Amino acid sequence: MGIKNHAGEADSVSFLNMHPGLFLDRSARVYPDKVAVVYGEKQYTYQEFDERVSRLAGALVQSGVSAGDRVAYLVPNTPQMLEGHYGPMRMGSILVAMNTRLSSKEIGFIIRHSCAKALIFDSEYAEVIGEALGGEGIVDVLVEVVDTSDASGLFGAIEYEEFLIGAADVEVPQFDHSELDTIAIDYTSGTTGEPKGVEYTGRGAYLNALGQALDAGLSSISIYLWTLPMFHCNGWCYTWAVTAVGGTHVCLKQVNPEEVFSLVAQHSATHMCAAPSVLTMLEASPMAIEGALSGVKIFTGGAPPAPRMLRAMQSMGAELHHLYGLTETYGPSTIAAVQPDWAGMSIEDQARMKSRQGVPVTTLHVGLRVVADDMEDVPMDAETIGEVVVRGNTVMAGYYLDPKASANAFQDGWFHTGDLAVVHPDGYMELKDRK
Repeated sequence: MGIKNHAGEADSVSFLNMHPGLFLDRSARVYPDKVAVVYGEKQYTYQEFDERVSRLAGALVQSGVSAGDRVAYLVPNTPQMLEGHYGPMRMGSILVAMNTRLSSKEIGFIIRHSCAKALIFDSEYAEVIGEALGGEGIVDVLVEVVDTSDASGLFGAIEYEEFLIGAADVEVPQFDHSELDTIAIDYTSGTTGEPKGVEYTGRGAYLNALGQALDAGLSSISIYLWTLPMFHCNGWCYTWAVTAVGGTHVCLKQVNPEEVFSLVAQHSATHMCAAPSVLTMLEASPMAIEGALSGVKIFTGGAPPAPRMLRAMQSMGAELHHLYGLTETYGPSTIAAVQPDWAGMSIEDQARMKSRQGVPVTTLHVGLRVVADDMEDVPMDAETIGEVVVRGNTVMAGYYLDPKASANAFQDGWFHTGDLAVVHPDGYMELKDRK
C-alpha cells in the first residue's frame, strides 16, 4: 500500500480540526468530579464548568448571536472570563477579550471596530462601558456580571447568572469549526496608532496551549493561580492549557501580594505567570519570607529577571522562568530553557543566562530567526544585531480588517516583530532594542 499525500483536507477518519474547546470536552469527560475552577468560596467541577459553558453558548444563541459574530468582554480574572474562553467558541462566535485598564475611548473603538454583537462586562466597569457605548443600540446583547460591585442595570443589561439560567434548556450542537477559523481577536496596545485586532485561529490557540503545557510542566495535579490577566493574549493561552491537562484554575480578580501569598498557601499553587511589576510587589511584601512560594513555577516576560529578583524568588522557594512573545504570537514564543549545568552557577551567572529571551517554545519548533536586512541569519557571536522574525503555527492569521498592516508585518514569508536582538554562541537569543 503506497503512502498517500493529501493535497486537500484529509478525511474525517484521520483528521480532526483542532481548536481549544476540545480540551474542556475531554477534561469534563475524564475528570467530571475534579475541581476545575476556584474563586473565593466558589468551586466548580469540570462537569459543572462544562455545563455553565453550555448554558452560556445556549444563552448567546437564544439572544440572537450567530456563528462568526464577535462577543466582547470587559471582565477581570473571574470564572465568567474563563467561561468566555469556551462559551462563544462552542457556538461558533468569536471572543474579543478587552484590556480592563483601557480608557472609555479605547474600549469604544474596539467595540465598534470589532463590530461586537454582544458585550459582557463586570459591574465594576459600568461607568467606563457607559461612556464607551455612548448610548443604547451599539451592541445587540448586553450582559452584566455582578460580583463585588452592585448591579448598574446599564442600558437594561441582563445579569449574567440570569442570562445563563434562561438558557438551561437550550440545546446547542457542537459547532463544526475549521481549525483555521478565527476564534478570538486580541487587540494590541495601540502605542503606534489605533489598536490592531490580532486574529487567533483554533489551530494556533490549540497548539500554543499545548506548547505552554509542555514547557511549563503542567499536569492534572497542577494548580494554576491567575496573576496574569486573562485578556492578555488570552492569558498566554493558559486559559486553555490548564484545562487541557485537567488542572485547576484559581481565579484572582485583582492582584495584591497578600492575597497571592495566601492563595498559594491555601491551594498549594504550583504555577503562575506574572509581569515583572507583580514580582516586584511580591518581593517587597512583608509576607515574602523564606519558603513562602515553595514549589511554585513562575513564568515572567518583559523586563529580564535581575540577580536580586532571582535570589528573592529562590529564597521563597519559587522557580523563575523567562519568556518572550507578542500578541501576534499568541503570547510566549521563546523561553530561556534552563540547562542542567546552570544549577552550579552563581546567582549572577544564572541571572545572566536566564535574562536572555532564549529559544523557541516547543510548538514554534525552529520558526524563529534573527536576521540582517537581507534576511540572512546573523552570526551567533552575541554582538551582531538583527531583527527577530517568526513563522509557524502559533503566529496570528493577520490583523482584523487591516490587510495593509498584515502585509507590512508579513514579508519574505516571516512575521517581522520589530524587535532587535543578538544570538549567543549557544543559540540563545537576547533582545537589545526596537527597530
